[in-house]
Amino acid sequence: MEESLVRVSHSGAVRTLALNRPHALNSFTGAMHGELRAALDAAANDREVRCVVVTGTGRGFCAGQDLADPAVAPNRDAGGGTADVGAAIERYYKPLALRIRSMPVPVVAAVNGVAAGAGANFALLCDIVVAARSASFIQAFSKIGLIPDCGGTWLLPRLVGRAHALGLAMLGDKLGAEDAARLGLIWKCCDDAAFPAEVEALAARLAALPTRALVATRKALDASQELDLAAALSLEADAQRTLGAAHDFQEGVAAFLAKRPASFSDR
Repeated sequence: MEESLVRVSHSGAVRTLALNRPHALNSFTGAMHGELRAALDAAANDREVRCVVVTGTGRGFCAGQDLADPAVAPNRDAGGGTADVGAAIERYYKPLALRIRSMPVPVVAAVNGVAAGAGANFALLCDIVVAARSASFIQAFSKIGLIPDCGGTWLLPRLVGRAHALGLAMLGDKLGAEDAARLGLIWKCCDDAAFPAEVEALAARLAALPTRALVATRKALDASQELDLAAALSLEADAQRTLGAAHDFQEGVAAFLAKRPASFSDR
């Protein structure tokens, strides 16, 4: 029996999805996409899950697209032409990116090793990215004549500005985790020895926070990038109106006044 391409494990309200092709640095295949999407959907539909962690097994987080996989990679036909590379984006990477950004719980990318190409941008799509100091990020697309995908063209300028985005995308240089944190590409870099405990503590902390408010925060921050100030203020009012009528707001205020820990349950 073949081993799963995505290992699923649980710790309380935290679900961890580990990409599991360590021999290939967890590079994407069509089969892995299928298992990953199913695992993300299952986590989204399980009301006991309040945080999802995505990581990799072995030495890498995800080395991007496996160019040897015929289910996803462009293939040369008998006439010497190439298949529609964009079809793989539409079939696999666009749904994956939109699934991550629509998850009803916070998503943490625990980058344990190299994150390259679509693997790097898959990590950056997550809400919070924590990387081991030995990890690295590479926008490898220019080296094979392509542009950043899996949301890379949208993400990079928003995270690090146009100048750094162009440098990273055009040159395709390896960026160490410490430099990635310094540029604001990721949330945090931590020593390899402390990495597992750091991720566990962060995920547990997020799982204990008001999930619905965290997801609304993500949506509001993303939407505000396309709004003027007045429209952003209106968006905030709409979100606060909804959240203010929910259990977690009432519980949060009651806990604050009583000087006790809050017990959040909305999702």
